[in-house]
Amino acid sequence: MKRYKELPYTKLKKMYYPNHFPFKSTEEISPIEGIVGQERAEKAMQFGLQVKNPRYNIFIAGLKGTGKKSYAQKIIEKNATLENVPDDWCYVYNFDNVDEPIALNFPPGMGKIFSEDMHELIIEFLEEIPKAFNEDQYERKKAEIVKKYQEARNDLLEQLTTYCEENGFTIKSTSKGFALAPIINGAAISDKEYEALEEEQKKEIEKKAEDVELKAAEFLRKMKGVERQAKKSIIALDNNIGQSTVEPLMEDLFDKYKQHPKIITYLNKVKKDVIENIYDFHITEDEQDEIMKDSNNTFVKKYQVNVFIDNSQELGAPVVIETNPNYVNLVGKIEYENEQGSLKTDFTMIKCGAIHKANGGYLILQARQLLSNLQAWDTLKRTLETGQVRIESLRTQLGIVDIASLKPQPIPINMKVILIDNPYVYQLLYTYDEDFEKLFKVKVDFNSEMEVNAENPLKIAQFIRSFCDKEGLKHLDGSGVARMLEYSHRIAGSQKKFTTKFNKLIELLIEADVWAGLEHETLITERHIKKAYVEKNYRNNKIEEKIEEMYKQGKVLIEVEGAHMGRINGLSVIDVGDHMFGKPSMITVTTFAGNKGVVNIEREADMSGRIHDKGIMILEGYLNEKFAQEYALTLTAKICFEQSYSGVDGDSASSTELYGLLSSLSNIPLKQYIAVTGSVNQKGEIQPVGGVTEKIEGFFSLCKYFGLTGKQGVIIPYQNIEDLVLCDEVIEAVEKGQFHVYPVTNIEEGMEILTDKSFNEISEAVKKKLKYYHDNIEQEKDRKKNSSKILRKR
Repeated sequence: MKRYKELPYTKLKKMYYPNHFPFKSTEEISPIEGIVGQERAEKAMQFGLQVKNPRYNIFIAGLKGTGKKSYAQKIIEKNATLENVPDDWCYVYNFDNVDEPIALNFPPGMGKIFSEDMHELIIEFLEEIPKAFNEDQYERKKAEIVKKYQEARNDLLEQLTTYCEENGFTIKSTSKGFALAPIINGAAISDKEYEALEEEQKKEIEKKAEDVELKAAEFLRKMKGVERQAKKSIIALDNNIGQSTVEPLMEDLFDKYKQHPKIITYLNKVKKDVIENIYDFHITEDEQDEIMKDSNNTFVKKYQVNVFIDNSQELGAPVVIETNPNYVNLVGKIEYENEQGSLKTDFTMIKCGAIHKANGGYLILQARQLLSNLQAWDTLKRTLETGQVRIESLRTQLGIVDIASLKPQPIPINMKVILIDNPYVYQLLYTYDEDFEKLFKVKVDFNSEMEVNAENPLKIAQFIRSFCDKEGLKHLDGSGVARMLEYSHRIAGSQKKFTTKFNKLIELLIEADVWAGLEHETLITERHIKKAYVEKNYRNNKIEEKIEEMYKQGKVLIEVEGAHMGRINGLSVIDVGDHMFGKPSMITVTTFAGNKGVVNIEREADMSGRIHDKGIMILEGYLNEKFAQEYALTLTAKICFEQSYSGVDGDSASSTELYGLLSSLSNIPLKQYIAVTGSVNQKGEIQPVGGVTEKIEGFFSLCKYFGLTGKQGVIIPYQNIEDLVLCDEVIEAVEKGQFHVYPVTNIEEGMEILTDKSFNEISEAVKKKLKYYHDNIEQEKDRKKNSSKILRKR
């Protein structure tokens, strides 16, 4: 038997051994600082954090499990500690427009202090203002005003009485005020006596009464003027007392906040309002106690301060991670309370959102969570574009009629937003949202794999040390680290790459720690890593076992011995999400004379994808260039993936199909114990494919079940050698000569392995068959042509 170049077992995966490491366990090495294998992303992140332009926000793109979120949080928090703490923000009552609360900013920590100062001021108002109005001096001055008023009133009343008596009338009090009564014979008469008078006398009295009433009205106006003046004097007195009481109480605040013009303006408004409403503070001690216990339901509530953002505990710029970025959680809300069946609110019920909390710092969001919440994405964009955030209800945003509400002053925003998601979401936003490119100019692109070099194995070991310390897991010995590195290669699907999907490594560590604990071991070894991997596969491979069972029961036809013409075993991969495995498939080819070319049965049945269709067309291109240079290709060939019921796509079986096609044309059988994978181009060159490790293991599993003969193996593209990360069982079989892996670069090499014949011999046989088809077709054409001539002569 001709020997073909095959891979030695040492090339089937990247192997590591405990003596490769300068430590006996991960406990001896230092934990890792930063992130492993993401140099490009780290540089982009550092640049993005340095740019302070509001349009240079950051999008971190990478596959799940590459550590995007944890890295972002760690590096941003570290960077934030070097930045200034942003201002506090408070909402206060707007004395000019109640519906538009005023936003005031303070140096960090001062907002809370200002709120406490105003609370103490309210207490002083409640205590000192009533005292001022209970002092003897105030009562004396007020009594003087009242006395002066009463004297002036009595004097006017006396003058009015004298005038009336001189004109024959007296004044009597009624429930409606004053009334005139005529005087006859020195005494006031009653209404009944008046009615008994002569008409002439009545007319004379009524005429006099008109003049007296006019004079009386004049006196009454003067009396009301005196009363108004007395009230004004009392108000002026109260205002003076109020001002003399309030100003000293507020003097310290004016001095304390003199460097803040907006606060001084607000304090002046407070002073003016308190003085104007000084009577509200005329309360008893019992009322003071009641107000202090429940100040939310009293007139003093408008003098309170809503500390909206308090940065008193911050040590640098804030870093906010919002895990549920809906509209309300982003921009805040205005709460309501039910009071006797009606909803009421005020400035103290304004609540902040994540944007306010991140103001002056960083806001970290998951992009898909943001996009899935109504109005959240548009609101965030608007905030970044305008540089301010306004608190409005979602109903208002949507243009729906809303209940009467407040319109708090917008707050200026200066923050950097970091969105995190996979590259697909980034591409969608970049392509379909014209604002995205303007606002997120820094892309931090996380790689799913990293190079194998002298430093990275140690860095992965340091990462393992860090995670074990963080989660309280057992440390790994050298054999455990070696197995973890091999597992990292398997996830990456390459001998020259480590994976950066550290969540996969973490899962294995956690599970291996459990198995080590069950064995009462102090270190995690190779045995525990392998056990964790095998058990994880067992939990997830039910579908794989069901399919293997169908092969073993003969329900899916396949042979791993002998040779057949126009039949070959191809290799495909099935990915069920949490598990991926190889599935051998029988591919059959039939050829006969005709002119339809290569027919894809899957395509005819509408079960073929576009890439698979392309692969079939490539086969026809190869045949035409190779065998149709002297005469036209007259051929009909039908290719089928047998027992395939869910459709076929991809071109990784195109070389397999070409082998079957050449076998059918040459009448040379193909070895059924060698399965094939690989793409082919029109020149017959083999091209690399994906999932090569799983494909080999899938075929090996069947061969093992039916019995290893020492002949079985697979043909793979030469370029896929570095992608092999096979399991130990396959490697051991290759080492013992029980299984073989043949790398090829072109169709010629593959056909020679599958047939034990030279490609020249195969090619001549194919040409002979195609010439036979061509000659038969031409003879048939001539026969039909001659038959047509005979009929015309008749």
